[in-house]
Amino acid sequence: MNTKISENLNRILTFAKVYNPTIIAVTKYHTVDEMREVYKAGLSNFGENRVTDAIEKINLLEEEITSNSHYHLIGHLQSNKVNKAVGVFDLIHSVDSMELAGRIDNVARQKGIVQKVLIQVNNAREEQKFGIAPSQLESLINNILGLQNLSLEGLMTIAPLTDDTTLIKKLFSQMRELKDAYNLKELSMGMSNDYKIALEEGATMIRLGRTLFE
Repeated sequence: MNTKISENLNRILTFAKVYNPTIIAVTKYHTVDEMREVYKAGLSNFGENRVTDAIEKINLLEEEITSNSHYHLIGHLQSNKVNKAVGVFDLIHSVDSMELAGRIDNVARQKGIVQKVLIQVNNAREEQKFGIAPSQLESLINNILGLQNLSLEGLMTIAPLTDDTTLIKKLFSQMRELKDAYNLKELSMGMSNDYKIALEEGATMIRLGRTLFE
């Protein structure tokens, strides 16, 4: 067993366990063997950015792991990958338009399933990142709630890469307020650099790569 991953997870849990979050192991830069080690260490939620890469890895994992794990699409979902993604991922974190939501709903209906999704919010208003502005959230929520084969679970955000912890805290606090305002269950925010702030501000899911594997 990879003691490094196990030691890293124990360190993370020392801080995180009081918040009881879902810890998502971000495996986009890591191998199937490392995914096996993460599973052995006690995590069963895996996050991938690319649909094709995720499917290739899942197909290489043992039945015991795949049947007891949950897969999260945390990267942007391109329209031409919707058919492949729906049903493979337990939760799609990156819905950022009604057009995309409608495509997911159509494919889910064809497959006879209900696909769980999060809305990605870009409350830092970074031009290079996907996600909707908070001002667009109410309209998108209302429209998604009208789709029979989508289940809106909550919100997701990606904080700016900055050392300004005051700014990060403010942005995460705004996300918690939005989640609570719309009575949503999940709030996916916080990565290796800022997961502690995210948990303090109400994250229910954190997405960890480097701090778990390195």
